Amino acid sequence: MADDPTALALREALWLALHLAWAPLLAMLAIGLVISVLQAVTQIQEATLAFLPKVVIMAAVLLLTGPAMTVAMQGYAAQLFTRIVALGGTAR
Repeated sequence: MADDPTALALREALWLALHLAWAPLLAMLAIGLVISVLQAVTQIQEATLAFLPKVVIMAAVLLLTGPAMTVAMQGYAAQLFTRIVALGGTAR
């Protein structure tokens, strides 16, 4: 099972997804907590007050981490395609 290339590729894909998702998820958790506390303290229950900051923060996080995410996904894809070619043997 440890040498199964499919299981190895799946495990690496899950780790990559985890590494790519932590920054946006952590940012959304933090801004959601701040907005919730702000709404509880001020008793303002406006939907746009909760939505717009999340959109702005998500856009900022993706702009900052987007290039690193792209490089990581390209590296994984290149490695995966190399393994697929090696697994399939040589071309005729």
